[in-house]
Amino acid sequence: MNRTYPKRRSLDSASFGSTVTLISKDEKNLCCGCTRRCACITAVLLVILIIVAAAITCAVIFGIPASTPESRYCVTSGNYTGFLCDDRTTCLLPSQVCNSASNCGNGEDESTSLCSNLPDNLPGYLIFRCGNPKNWIYSNLKCNGFNNCGDCSDESESLASCDYCDSNSWWTCSPVLYQYCYCIPITLCQNGAQNCINWSDEYTCKK
Repeated sequence: MNRTYPKRRSLDSASFGSTVTLISKDEKNLCCGCTRRCACITAVLLVILIIVAAAITCAVIFGIPASTPESRYCVTSGNYTGFLCDDRTTCLLPSQVCNSASNCGNGEDESTSLCSNLPDNLPGYLIFRCGNPKNWIYSNLKCNGFNNCGDCSDESESLASCDYCDSNSWWTCSPVLYQYCYCIPITLCQNGAQNCINWSDEYTCKK
């Protein structure tokens, strides 16, 4: 005797009046691959964000390194090493920098970054360290015949690379006055006062 069985009804979304979507095996694998790929991308982006955040934090804590300053080296008409203004034309004498007077058009010669910690913030070519390194003068004040350092190191041939006294405007001798080092202005010759230890300014020197 053959038995007959009722046919099973296939279940579909229409049977339940719903919008359930059945996912095939291939589609399921594709979705899983997409999920892994998205997870990897998310992880990479998260690592990048952490690195950027750490860099910003370090920059704030330890300070962002200052950009390399542009060169302001120049040579004045008097053949002195000078300070070049923003107009790239005006060349100041070293002693005109940080002297409480704006000599550059934009006042860059009196900027806080340059003048707040003298002489350490000044370019090395603008200053001269005296025999005692704690003392310094502007580089255009060395080899000018005057004892600006107080120990005559700024007038020394060996320390400051100074030439001998110009015979046209100076008289070579051992000065009596502390303000001179190895010579005196020739205008002091025969002025009725001893300016050289050997009196040569009164008996030998002629204006």
